[in-house]
Amino acid sequence: MIDIKILRENPEMVKENIRKKFQDHKLNLVDEVLELDKESRELTLMCDDLRMKRNSISKEIGNLMGQGKKEEAESKKQEVQEINDKLAANEGREDVLKEEIKSRMMKIPNIMDKSVPIGKDDSENVENEKFGDPVVPDYEIPYHADIIESLCGLDKESAGRTSGNGFYYLLGDVARLHEAMIAYARDFMINKGFTYCIPPFMIRSDVVNGVMSFEELEAMMYKIEGEDLYLIGTSEHSMIGKFKGQIVKEEELPIAITGYSPCFRKEVGSHGLEERGLYRVHQFEKQEMIVLCKPEEQMDWYNKMWSYTVEFFRSLDVPVRTLECCSGDLADLKVKSCDVEAWSPRQKKYFEVGSCSTLGDAQARRLGIRAKGEKGNYLVATLNNTVVASPRGLIAVIENNYQEDGSIRIPKVLQGYMGGAEKIEKK
Repeated sequence: MIDIKILRENPEMVKENIRKKFQDHKLNLVDEVLELDKESRELTLMCDDLRMKRNSISKEIGNLMGQGKKEEAESKKQEVQEINDKLAANEGREDVLKEEIKSRMMKIPNIMDKSVPIGKDDSENVENEKFGDPVVPDYEIPYHADIIESLCGLDKESAGRTSGNGFYYLLGDVARLHEAMIAYARDFMINKGFTYCIPPFMIRSDVVNGVMSFEELEAMMYKIEGEDLYLIGTSEHSMIGKFKGQIVKEEELPIAITGYSPCFRKEVGSHGLEERGLYRVHQFEKQEMIVLCKPEEQMDWYNKMWSYTVEFFRSLDVPVRTLECCSGDLADLKVKSCDVEAWSPRQKKYFEVGSCSTLGDAQARRLGIRAKGEKGNYLVATLNNTVVASPRGLIAVIENNYQEDGSIRIPKVLQGYMGGAEKIEKK
């Protein structure tokens, strides 16, 4: 959510930002907010005048009572009552206006960074840089689900009976490899100076509304029936929510946390061949990172954070690239975002394994997260990035370490988490 001062002072800039995101249907929100804001401020001044008048008359009443002029005092009391009635009506209207303004402001997209490329959708995202040489071996690499099943590591049929489509059982050495990646990701980030965190896996609606846009909410989140709770789609949500309504000391910034959690997503509208395997599922595990920092430091942290994910996957012998998200693919709260994509030697293309974003002060404004500095309190900047989300990360490791005999070579950095094993073989 942007600062309403920006909208008041430069509404055309806000509208141009909306156009660049190809959301022309939201242009009217700017004018509506300005109109409602004008009425709200006029009403506030009117209420202030009424309160001043009431205070003045109340003093008169006190003087009249002291002089024994009870009849005149009673007449003045009637004036006070009329003012109180007007105030009650106006304050009720003020509350309505505030909610009307807030509901519209939360739909107006954040101001994008000037470096964001303009494009309608993810097909117009821009490749930034490749890391590692994408290799296609001279032997066939089967579909990832078939590889895992051949290693007795996957049972989707039983998961279908217990839970439905989009769920799975991971078994044996493959399940262990999956957890080895998560454990290694935890230690990798701790070594980068991040504080390890296991957050709540459910959050209240006020936190949900603070960390994500309405469009994301409808497509992603599972609601707990009969309770004000949602299953988290990523640990970022509850880790940022930890600071809701807080004023942190400036000397404590930056706050860098890495969190583990299971994640639950509806994945509305997901169809196609890849959904037969583990690429799009309703439940997965993830190691995430978040940073709260001074606004002027956010771009430095943004570049550090995506580079950590690149470094992580390269240590697993997985070639990756970074892809700059264009304006039309940028979620409304984001200032700038890039995806980290892993090489798939089977498909001979890259696929998304992580996403890094800076949201400016949008989340902090919604959640009331401030820092206390020498010149007063200010909203912090918030950033988030995926270290690894599995099973997508697992797919990348399996495909890039698949051997001709059907075994999986275990990357050296994971061998210590696998009891020293160097490969997973068919049994």
